[in-house]
Amino acid sequence: MTDKKIKFVVVGLLLGILMAAMDNTIVATAMGTIVSDLGGLDHFVWVTAAYMVTMMAGMPVFGKLSDMYGRKRFFIFGIVVFLIGSALCGLADSMIQLSIFRAIQGIGGGALMPIAFTIVYDIFPPQQRGKMTGMLGAVFGLSSVMGPMLGAYITDNFSWHWVFYVNVPIGIVVIALIMLFYKENNAPQKQVVDWLGAATLVVAVVSLMFGLELGGNTFAWDSAEIIALAVIFVLFSGLFVMAEKRAVDPILPFGLFKRRLFLTAQIAALLYGATFIILTVYIPIFVQAVYGGSATNAGFILMPMMIGSVVGSATGGIFLTRVKFRHLMSISVVVFFIGMALLSTISADTSRILLAVYMALTGIGVGFSFSILPTASMHQLEPRFRGTATSTNSFIRSFGMTLGIAMFGALQSNVFNTKLSDKFVGAKVDLAQFGNTQQLFESSARAKIPTEVLNKVIDAMASSVSTMFFVALIPITIAAIAIFMMGNAKDGEQE
Repeated sequence: MTDKKIKFVVVGLLLGILMAAMDNTIVATAMGTIVSDLGGLDHFVWVTAAYMVTMMAGMPVFGKLSDMYGRKRFFIFGIVVFLIGSALCGLADSMIQLSIFRAIQGIGGGALMPIAFTIVYDIFPPQQRGKMTGMLGAVFGLSSVMGPMLGAYITDNFSWHWVFYVNVPIGIVVIALIMLFYKENNAPQKQVVDWLGAATLVVAVVSLMFGLELGGNTFAWDSAEIIALAVIFVLFSGLFVMAEKRAVDPILPFGLFKRRLFLTAQIAALLYGATFIILTVYIPIFVQAVYGGSATNAGFILMPMMIGSVVGSATGGIFLTRVKFRHLMSISVVVFFIGMALLSTISADTSRILLAVYMALTGIGVGFSFSILPTASMHQLEPRFRGTATSTNSFIRSFGMTLGIAMFGALQSNVFNTKLSDKFVGAKVDLAQFGNTQQLFESSARAKIPTEVLNKVIDAMASSVSTMFFVALIPITIAAIAIFMMGNAKDGEQE
């Protein structure tokens, strides 16, 4: 391909990544309005979780298919499926429908992320790949900043439906650029798709998430339904391990985990993903439910965190070849821990300025990991293993995000219900009339709730969110232990 065509291809790839990466944050700031319109507060976490589960499951599968049959057709396929899911999401009239359509979106997103990264490695020589990796990181940072603001603006000035419809024109441009200018030079390599591994992994993850979501809410933790889901999770996790050991080209190659740096990088990615995602989901909810702010307010409050993540990612990238992975990630985890610890103190009385500062700190801490952990995963690996290593890192981080949404979502819901019941013990108040948390997201509905009742419900919501952030310090501490064991390697040196 000519340099001119390559530039158009890069624009198409970056737009595709921007669209898929931005989709979580753009929806996060609109979530309060969506819940107010469609109802189903108890299921709102599934709007994000459904997208993450299917995207996560699709990553390794589409990566293998693109190796076998070519990148272009599956990248285009991913865009088309993503756009269909986006259009359906805009038409949804219930939280259940929206969750299902978000799952369709996630299937498309699962094709976009790994294939775009692989195409970059296909079309650029080694000396230019570092620059392109930096561009990919910048796009992720840009999506984090643009998403909350764009989602808030669209929600407040049009309707939440357009949060999904906006993907359609962008996607059409991406399809045109890739169709017209991308010419594959590498012959597809016939490999065996690990369908058994993919299937058993999906069943294990879905059963785990259903158990975490329904446990303590719809069913008791010791109920037959939750126990059955736990048994399914354990069974299919075992089958997945067996399938991967026998697979010719496993989705998750266990041999890589024998390398200390690779193993510790994956542990950190898992735990960072599980804790960072709850900020993008629950801070907008906190702002709208506790502060009574609009979707725009929710978007503004996320910006410091997203800008901080861009700064952290860029800083980590600059020092990758000068400072050891362990030292860089130690800075990361300390800043992340401090930011999360401060967030665990928030209440209805916390000023928005303080909240913004806390968010910026967490963003800087997590931002380091965006550039460091993928590089650490590839460190001193042969070229034929690098794609597998980066896709594994992306998959594990995504799995952590999915697990975090389910676990912390269940925790927040249970704590909120407990706190709410405690606050109204002995009170002659009809909670069915005034305790409907959907009303917290709409100013007109809040005005109809007696002040005394509203304050108690708000306090219960604030307490449940801060408790969740406090518990999140546990996985961050475990991540710190893993980071301490990374060894003394740095980029460009032997371990």
